Amino acid sequence: MHTYIILFQCKDKPGIVAKLSDFILKNQGNIIIADQYSTSLKNGHFFMRVEFDVDGKAQGMTTLGKGLSLIAKVFNAKASLYEKDKPLRMGICVSQPQHCLAEILYLWRTGELNVDIPFVISNFKNHKQFIEEQGVPFYFIPATKKDRREKELLKLAIDKTDFLVLSRYMLILSNKFLKAYNKDIINIHHGFLPSFKGGNPYAQALKKGVKVIGATSHFVNESLDEGPIITQSVESVSHKDELADLIRKGKTLEKRSLVDAIRAYIDYRIIRHNNTTIVF
Repeated sequence: MHTYIILFQCKDKPGIVAKLSDFILKNQGNIIIADQYSTSLKNGHFFMRVEFDVDGKAQGMTTLGKGLSLIAKVFNAKASLYEKDKPLRMGICVSQPQHCLAEILYLWRTGELNVDIPFVISNFKNHKQFIEEQGVPFYFIPATKKDRREKELLKLAIDKTDFLVLSRYMLILSNKFLKAYNKDIINIHHGFLPSFKGGNPYAQALKKGVKVIGATSHFVNESLDEGPIITQSVESVSHKDELADLIRKGKTLEKRSLVDAIRAYIDYRIIRHNNTTIVF
């Protein structure tokens, strides 16, 4: 038995669900989960995620992909087909803050994150022992704001990963790097976007006297902290909290938000639309 996932989006019109269901049935598939959403009941944009099983002797990935492409053409849709149990290769970049990295590696080692981790890259060499003890290759690239060493990062990432995670990597990747890598990059921002962008978001929040702080996981694009948001975690604070309290509470939010975003991504529950996401 093989499990596949379809992500489908197009202008909403009659017959989409029926066509996809019929396609799965004709290929001896059995739908396990089906989620759909339309931005409007009239002239909206339609999104669907379908998870289905196919008998091992039935059609494989290539044949299913060709059939799905024909349906996508009929509806002028974007459609993708994935094998659910095939783990993605997730590269990790991290600077000195270690809390998000430690959470990811713990969940990976306990089997709660079904990914392959080909490497962790850091510009903080003291992570070496901890990371290698987890059984993950470590690469120290002493990047700085003045010399981001992106050629070295790209050389490792482009062939060994399906996507990258910036686990508190405190350097901005250039537009040139983003175009050359040309795959998804997930970042954790230690603040509640879009309100507190850039550096020191907890200090910004404290100055504004907020009653809730947050952490935001988002896709990286050419604009700082403006990529499509995937997940956000929040916690209440009060006038009694100082900056150290916000930072301490924020670390828990950062771990939660980043892990939730990774899970959504590797489970193929995210559909990107313009500069937003639909997360099933």
